[in-house]
Amino acid sequence: MLVKLKGQTAIITGAASGIGAQTALLFSQEGANVVLVDLNSCSKTLAAIQETRKDAVFLECLGDIRDPEFVSATIARASDKFGELHILVNNAGTCSRLGLDTMTLDMWDRDMETNVKAAFLFIQSVVYPHMIEQKYGRIINISSVSGLNGGVTSGGKKDGRSGPAYSASKGAIIALTKWVAKELGEHGITCNSVAPGATESAITAGVEYDVGGQAIKRIGTPSDIAEAILYFATSESGYTTGQVLKVDGGYSFG
Repeated sequence: MLVKLKGQTAIITGAASGIGAQTALLFSQEGANVVLVDLNSCSKTLAAIQETRKDAVFLECLGDIRDPEFVSATIARASDKFGELHILVNNAGTCSRLGLDTMTLDMWDRDMETNVKAAFLFIQSVVYPHMIEQKYGRIINISSVSGLNGGVTSGGKKDGRSGPAYSASKGAIIALTKWVAKELGEHGITCNSVAPGATESAITAGVEYDVGGQAIKRIGTPSDIAEAILYFATSESGYTTGQVLKVDGGYSFG
């Protein structure tokens, strides 16, 4: 069987559940060494990986992705174990579903630091010197259609809409993606973003979505998003950079 990521090393944040867990599983099945990063145990993800690939090679790094020292230590551990680092998936995120009138500064900072600052830290640490020296890299940032349209509305209910900090942070991720793509393209490094619509995850648990306006009448699954991430992680995507791929069941067009 042809595997698309054989011998490559991928770092995936938010790998304990949801999109991150499914991406780690898919990448492992495609032959990658996977570095699972999360604040919580990735034991369920690791069990699924080992069940589907007996010779799977992995590394679990647990800690706060907003902490520069943890990020640096994670990249160092991954490099020590695997050598070259080929793929980075900035997936971890938080979402405060509050309006401007009730949003606290702590909640704003949590979403901005988890969704944007952490991605910046990981990009900086993995690019310099690793991806620059090897003249190759694939960076995939998970944004959201909320970063494009100001927030997905849940069933028309105001309290189900993505909050201002989440929407702002995902818009920032899209801008960061394009900046990195322009800056690093000449070094063989691509940077793209996948923007999910409503998708089964810890962030959307308990929230009901009205999918009547979508072309595909269901919310997305982690597998739907992971397959899109996989394309950007492969060598075949080498002429694609700075792009935002909306995976939202036809919620938005254009």
